[in-house]
Amino acid sequence: MTGDFMIYAALNVAFVLLASPLFMTIIKKVKAWAQGRKGPPLLQGYYNLAKLVKKETVYSPNSSWIMRTAPYVNISVMLVAALLVPIVMIPEPAYGMGSVILFLYLLALGRFFMALAGLDAGSAFGGMGSSREMTISAIIEPITIVVFAAMSFALGTANIYEMFAAAPAMPSLLPIAGALFIILIVETSRVPVDNPETHLELTMVHEAMMLEQSGRNLALMEASHAVKQTLLMAFLINLFLPWGMAGPAGIIFGALAFLAKGVLLCVVIGAFESSVAKLRLFRLPSLFMAAFFLSALTVVMEIFA
Repeated sequence: MTGDFMIYAALNVAFVLLASPLFMTIIKKVKAWAQGRKGPPLLQGYYNLAKLVKKETVYSPNSSWIMRTAPYVNISVMLVAALLVPIVMIPEPAYGMGSVILFLYLLALGRFFMALAGLDAGSAFGGMGSSREMTISAIIEPITIVVFAAMSFALGTANIYEMFAAAPAMPSLLPIAGALFIILIVETSRVPVDNPETHLELTMVHEAMMLEQSGRNLALMEASHAVKQTLLMAFLINLFLPWGMAGPAGIIFGALAFLAKGVLLCVVIGAFESSVAKLRLFRLPSLFMAAFFLSALTVVMEIFA
């Protein structure tokens, strides 16, 4: 393993872990401002994780090894995915790393174990949330594949490192920005697909699967969810706002640039969530089809450009 790649691996994963709770809190604060409230302090996400780590982990008597291992599987999957998505610098492709196909498989693996953990406790809420999550994923995962396939077709590569290194200002990529934003909203369980702030039984999806988690396990699940959001944000940021991406010599500048662009995108996400209402479950396919249409439009524009 080359020295540059080792530096990239350590710093990229560390930055993602450190920045992800901040991005989650910024979105909450923007939503609070839109509702006329003050909102949480910017460091509240870190305080919450630190508090959860100190708490006792309680397991349902009906749970098995799945409940105990799912949080560790989820955080491990997200940390491996963090190696595939350059944030602080763009390394040279090495050892087969950077495959967008592997990235999508990792997202699916994390969702699978989260749904299993929701079912494992034997609670009605967990089972309901897992059932809804799998129903939604059965529709969105094929569309996610199409979106990333269209992006790979337009950029001429399926390697994420090479995508970010090229980062051309192509008109055909503009529809993909809308499709990636929809994927970001769906994969992070945000309005109008889900509401991460509620515990109402009629609307819960992601939170229902998390209700039986506690202590350190809940901290790991929350951290993995935040990391997943940051990695999906990176596709929008590094493809359409590529300024600041550099080699090893510009790591600090690259990290600060991504942080600034991430804050801007979090403001957009928070404003979007505050301006739309949650959709009924049976109306979600219309939102997903918008992502499919935008990705198909990208392919057509690229063919006839």
